[in-house]
Amino acid sequence: MIWSRICAGKYNPRSIFGGNCDYIFGGIRRISLFLLLLALALLAACKPGRSSSSPAEGMTALVLEERLPGPLAFVSDRDGNPEIYVVTPGKGAPINRSQNQAVDALPAWSPDGEWIAFTSNRDGNPEVYVMRADGSDVTRLTDNPTFDGTPTWSPDGKWIAFTSDRDGNFEVYVMRADGSNLRNLTQNPARDGAPAWSPDGEWIAFTSDRDGNLEVYVMKADGSEVTRLTDNDAFEGMLAWSPDGERIAFTSDRDGNFEIYVMKADGSEPKNLTQNPARDGGPAWSPDGEWIVFTSDRDGNPELYLVRADGSEQVRLTDSPSVESNPTWGPLGR
Repeated sequence: MIWSRICAGKYNPRSIFGGNCDYIFGGIRRISLFLLLLALALLAACKPGRSSSSPAEGMTALVLEERLPGPLAFVSDRDGNPEIYVVTPGKGAPINRSQNQAVDALPAWSPDGEWIAFTSNRDGNPEVYVMRADGSDVTRLTDNPTFDGTPTWSPDGKWIAFTSDRDGNFEVYVMRADGSNLRNLTQNPARDGAPAWSPDGEWIAFTSDRDGNLEVYVMKADGSEVTRLTDNDAFEGMLAWSPDGERIAFTSDRDGNFEIYVMKADGSEPKNLTQNPARDGGPAWSPDGEWIVFTSDRDGNPELYLVRADGSEQVRLTDSPSVESNPTWGPLGR
C-alpha cells in the first residue's frame, strides 16, 4: 500500500488538513515546517481513518465543468495511490495519465500544453519526470539520491526550475527541459524551495526560511536580486503567479488557519480570498486570470474548489471520497 510508505507505516495519512505526516516519499524525509509546503502540494490532504477508495468510489464528479477555461491536471488517490489525472472540458471524466504504483504528484504544464512535469518516487526516491500530456513518453530528468521535486517551467518552455537538497539543504535549481545544464540558483544555507516562474520569464518566486520563518521571496531568473515579499510570523508559501504577472497567489495561516491570499507582485496589498474556517491551500490561476483553483477540506474531505480572483465567488469543483489535490491549469486552447 503506497500510503503506508508515506505515513508512518499505516493507512492513516495526515498533512496540514489532518495532523502531521511523519514521513514523505517512503519515509525518506522527516517533515519539518519547510516540508509542509511540499507535503500539501504532494498529497494535499488526508482524512484520518478513511480506507483506500476503490476505482468506483473514487470517481470525481466535476460539479462545474463549464467553469473550466482549459485542461486541468490534479492529483487523486482514487485508484489507491496518488496519480496525476487530467480533465478537459467537454471530454468526459478525468483520465489517469501517470498510471504507476508509485507516488506521482506535483504536476506542472509546459507552456505549449504538450508536456507535464511532475515528481515521482517510481525509481526509489523523489525525482523530476516529464511525460506528454496524454501520459506517453515518460522521461526521468533528474537522477540523485536526494529529494528532487516541485518542478515549474519557464514561459519559453526551455527550462525547468525545481527544489532539491542534493547539496545538503533545500535549494532552488534550474535545468534545461531535457535535464541538462543543472545550476543552483539560491546557494543559501537556509531552506529554499517550491519555485514559481513569472509569466515574463524574468523572475522566480519561491519560499524560504532564510530570515527565520517561511516567507515568499522573488529573485531574477539567474538567481540575482533576491527580494523578500512577505514579512509575517505565519507560514507563507505555495505560490502561483497570475497570467498577467501582476499578482501572486499564495497560502498562509497568518489569520489562524490556512487560507488563499493574493498580493501584488511587489508584495503589497495582500488580500484573504477564501476567509473560511477550513483549511485551504495550493492555489493555481486559470489561464484567463478569472479564477483560482485550490484544495480545501471545508466539506469534510479534501476536494478542489474555485474562487474568483477577487474573492467574490467560491464554488466546489469536485465531489469525491478520494483525496483530490495539487491542481494546475493547462494553457487555453489545449
